[in-house]
Amino acid sequence: MANILLIFVCLILGVLLRVYKKVPDNGHVALNAYIINLAIPALALYYIPGLKLSLDLLFPILTAWIVFGASWLFFGVMGHFGGWSRKLTGSLILTAGLGNTAFVGFPMIEALYGNEGLKTAIILDQPGTFLIVSTLGVIVAALYSGGDVTAGMLAKKVLYFPPFLGFVAALFLLAFQVQLPEISREMLFQIARTITPVAMVSVGLQLRLERRSSHWGFLALGLGFKLLLAPLLIFVLYAWLLDYRGPNMEICVLEAGMAPMVTAAIVASAYGLKPRFSSLMLSVGIPLSLITVLLWYWIFQL
Repeated sequence: MANILLIFVCLILGVLLRVYKKVPDNGHVALNAYIINLAIPALALYYIPGLKLSLDLLFPILTAWIVFGASWLFFGVMGHFGGWSRKLTGSLILTAGLGNTAFVGFPMIEALYGNEGLKTAIILDQPGTFLIVSTLGVIVAALYSGGDVTAGMLAKKVLYFPPFLGFVAALFLLAFQVQLPEISREMLFQIARTITPVAMVSVGLQLRLERRSSHWGFLALGLGFKLLLAPLLIFVLYAWLLDYRGPNMEICVLEAGMAPMVTAAIVASAYGLKPRFSSLMLSVGIPLSLITVLLWYWIFQL
């Protein structure tokens, strides 16, 4: 219960810090830089080397790819037949197809499933969500903005991203069964455990509602897919069709229903794909997802 309360308290504190102007308007940038460059790589280096390789790991990895593929198909078809602008379609594909499996996902999964659940969440995020936003996400952004994307640009974005480097280093340790000194593991753990409060304060600093937006109908459609249809798709596919059950399946469903990814919204904005709409997806989706994810968890506990 304390971990769940911590998520809400830190989110509210972030909002209050912004409302009362206790931090600069771009204060979240520094927090995000800390999480991306230090906390997430530390998390990967602490947990991944201790994983036991099994076919079960394929399900978390595939979850993110399935959801993004479904989003691209769903909104691509809807946008084509609905006569939507390509920029709006591209923004929906990115923000509804990529979940906040790290900033929001890690704290939520750790609170609900403990350290063992966090290991599954890391596997889903690193070769799943993160790799998608760095490759297919950039391709979608370029295609729907009319820009060009090159293989060299994709490679550079992936190879120079700190969480990816931490993930590769952790895989190397796992493959060769290399154990880090205990003092190093303790330091990594102390850094990694800061993700929950720092990430949620950062999210709170970024929450903004635009009441006059003309895209509330598209917002409902995008969040309906992200928070309801995407987790339902994973549940039906895994639990019903493949008979894959247990805590890992539940984590896959919950992560599929996480709020839109902050990085996906940043990519959409960088390519001119309706920046205000992308921000609105985050501002409404993140607090709303805290409720819907807990509802999914409650359903599983029944």
